[in-house]
Amino acid sequence: MANIWVRKPIALLQAEAKEGEFGSGAGEAQLRRTLSLWSLIALGIGCIIGAGIFVLTGHAAAANAGPAISLSFVLAGLVCAFAGLCYAEMASTVPIAGSAYTYAYATMGEFIAWVTGWTLILEYAFGATTVAIGWSGYVTSFLRDLGVAIPAEFALGPLAYDPAGRSWSSTGALINLPAIVIVLVLTVLLVIGIKESATFNNIIVVIKLAIVVLFILAGVWFVKTSNWVTLSNPTGAFIPPNIGPGQYGWSGIIRGAGVVFFAYIGFDAVSTAAQEARNPQRDMPLGILGSLAICTLLYVLVSVVITGIVPFDRLNVPDPIALGADAIGLPWLAAIIKLGAILGLSSVILVLLLGQPRILYSMARDGLLPPFAAIVHPKFRTPYVTTLLTGAIVAILAGLLPIGLVGELVSIGTLFAFAMVCVGVLVLRITHPEIHRPFKTPAVFAVAPLGAASAAFLMFGLPADTWLRLVVWLVIGLAIYFLYGRNHSHLARRQEGGDARL
Repeated sequence: MANIWVRKPIALLQAEAKEGEFGSGAGEAQLRRTLSLWSLIALGIGCIIGAGIFVLTGHAAAANAGPAISLSFVLAGLVCAFAGLCYAEMASTVPIAGSAYTYAYATMGEFIAWVTGWTLILEYAFGATTVAIGWSGYVTSFLRDLGVAIPAEFALGPLAYDPAGRSWSSTGALINLPAIVIVLVLTVLLVIGIKESATFNNIIVVIKLAIVVLFILAGVWFVKTSNWVTLSNPTGAFIPPNIGPGQYGWSGIIRGAGVVFFAYIGFDAVSTAAQEARNPQRDMPLGILGSLAICTLLYVLVSVVITGIVPFDRLNVPDPIALGADAIGLPWLAAIIKLGAILGLSSVILVLLLGQPRILYSMARDGLLPPFAAIVHPKFRTPYVTTLLTGAIVAILAGLLPIGLVGELVSIGTLFAFAMVCVGVLVLRITHPEIHRPFKTPAVFAVAPLGAASAAFLMFGLPADTWLRLVVWLVIGLAIYFLYGRNHSHLARRQEGGDARL
């Protein structure tokens, strides 16, 4: 039986980072180091600004926190600050592809690394699915304003889920065609090259940051606390009275933080591109923490404005910011915001579709997944097989599933990965204090435990159904590991053969 607790030596990881590749196959195509500091920050902003602001802010406000959704973002941002500091240390110390999966492999062993990597697959696949569904809602609304109506049966997924009754139903639609189209188009762009993809993302980030700031500056003048008054909140309280587990009150704020938390995975996505950064030791911490700080501030401001201009019980729609733009009676601004949301969500999907193939790539290079997942295109220098596979699966999911269901699945996967990274940093500080760390997490023996504990706290705030689906996903993953990964692990085989590098 292979040693499922075998850890990947830091020296080996650092050697792989220095070589810019995994392994030593002659003539093997390598990932290309082309990303600047601005490109890394833009990747983070490109992923963070969009998913939460343009898609789930309205859903979490309507179903969970009400006007206090801004507190949900503050709570989620605090957890992210702990995790972000830990990510920054790990990414600068071990700057190769793989993100939390690679860090877990170095600190807690192969089995934990597999579980983390498998959870990251859930995070990125369903994250891209969630945002593609939101993108479809904005495109449909924008085209309707231009007089172009997409038939309802092709603008919505055929399945709806009622969490209260735990039941599925039909929406009467056939398929969410716009969501499928955007996923396939961006998949092709990612196959063509990381530099081209990053340039596209950089341009979009500048545009959508300008539009988000414009929305805040225009909408803040229309904020009224009278919009907090609804049937479930007759007194207009900032924190509506609790009407059930996770429905308003403080439990709703916590549930809301768990739901919107996945929007922050942009800085996690930055770490997946470590092997394609020009100066990863310096730029990875700056890219991770810089994008997190900018986006947290904008999230809080947008959530305050949107719940102040539209009653929160009306915000459970795929395009809440578009609804807010319409509510303040500025048609020109509504059109600009909808266009900005479309572009912004496009960059989110792009970054999420960029992250997952590199997780799969890393796992395959370690032997835990079949070799085809590690193939790099000889011309484009991208993991094109896993990119195409990811794009196909996400396109199918986005065409069929409802947004609320997949959003919660992403959050639980993200929180699990964050907890693992926080624990991993602490373990590495204890077991390898001598390693050179270009960036060190301040007060690590407080920050790391707080990061892991707060992530776990938010996980327990998510619905029981979400936990059940996570368990099912992990069972599938464990079956793959014990049937394939354990027996093909390169590291375990090296250990059995007495490889000197171990």
